[in-house]
Amino acid sequence: MVDQSAVGRSFTPVTARVEPGRLRYFLNTLNEENPVYRNADAAQAAGFAGTPVPPTYLFCLEMMDVDDPFEMFTALDIDLARVLHGEQSFVYHAPVLVGDTLTFRPRVTSVTDKKGGAMTLIGIRCEVTNQDGVHVADTARTIVVRNEVSS
Repeated sequence: MVDQSAVGRSFTPVTARVEPGRLRYFLNTLNEENPVYRNADAAQAAGFAGTPVPPTYLFCLEMMDVDDPFEMFTALDIDLARVLHGEQSFVYHAPVLVGDTLTFRPRVTSVTDKKGGAMTLIGIRCEVTNQDGVHVADTARTIVVRNEVSS
């Protein structure tokens, strides 16, 4: 069972490039038709220096480019079959644009037991910087681990 000793633990940073083809596939999958995300002229008219990504794309981008998607689960000795994705949030500090190269730095920020130890909520925060070192966003997610509870 994951305990408080996991708080502060960091994992291998992930570097990902925002590529137009992968972004277009993401937009098509979501049926996102907002021209700001698809057309450089529409993006520029909206005040962006380039074509921005939609808010949830960062999670997708991090997951697609990570070398070992199970690093955290292995490091914390978590059985993947007992994991649920709890929630996700994004805070943007600057636009993320097509052509950017981003670095994601995930770390454990909280561990909370619930239901008398039947489940553990693990908070993960990820600082995202671009190729110029600008802190462009923070993402947060909660991993829910269903623990084996003896009866």
